[in-house]
Amino acid sequence: MSPEEVADSLESGMTVGIGGWGSRRKPMALVRAICRTAVTDLTVVSYGGPDVGLLCAAGKVRRLITAFVTLDSIPLEPHFRQARQSGAIELTEYDEGMFMFGLYAAAHRLPFLPTPVGLGSDVMRVNPDLRTVRSPYEDGRELVAVPALTMDVALVHMNRADARGNAQYLGPDPYMDDLFAKAAGRTYVSCERLVATADLAKEGPVQSLLISRSQVAGVVETPNGAHFTDCAPDHGRDEAFQRLYAQAADPRKWAEFRDRFLSGDESAYQDAVRRWREEK
Repeated sequence: MSPEEVADSLESGMTVGIGGWGSRRKPMALVRAICRTAVTDLTVVSYGGPDVGLLCAAGKVRRLITAFVTLDSIPLEPHFRQARQSGAIELTEYDEGMFMFGLYAAAHRLPFLPTPVGLGSDVMRVNPDLRTVRSPYEDGRELVAVPALTMDVALVHMNRADARGNAQYLGPDPYMDDLFAKAAGRTYVSCERLVATADLAKEGPVQSLLISRSQVAGVVETPNGAHFTDCAPDHGRDEAFQRLYAQAADPRKWAEFRDRFLSGDESAYQDAVRRWREEK
């Protein structure tokens, strides 16, 4: 598939999960494609980074469910900050572990999973809809019932994939991308390079084959498609461009950034980034 075909399959009001972690291995080509559509009113589920910020800047987000939204080397994603402080989006914020339990629950088709995490903290205060349950065993412990983070669609970016949807990470961390894929009604995988199925075994150990074709509705080959986030070992984070993106959170600069880098398709974006780098 192309990024545009994936984006065009989405509908306003959907719940969309986005893999990766902060500013690391995000399916940015797919996110940029969504920004070019008329889709709006999305609920986004993400360990957030520039995916969240870009969708907020484009006015696509109604509600965000997250544990954080960061650019890693820039602690708080500035486009998200702007949307949150202006009241443009609703926010459901969980602890990182609670968020993971919500993904596990959805992946295993459970309504919730219990955890002690959150008890005695402001997580319960800022999420008044959270409920507690009592252990049916001798301990009788009170636990937080973290609801399943069920999604209509999940978008993840992998280092390698084959045409059938088997997908592989080669970096230091799988993040939670496999859980996103299992928790969603359908999953789209973008990858740095499409390879023959037999060649996946040449790239890394069997444990690196994170996502099975049975969970995947479509595959998109997008070299440098995670830009500007980190996608080791294929490429690192483009820190200079990330700073440019962060500075564009100033409303006076956003229109210029958008027109220069986001007005065309993915090929136009990559060309614009190359030209910008040559000018530096």
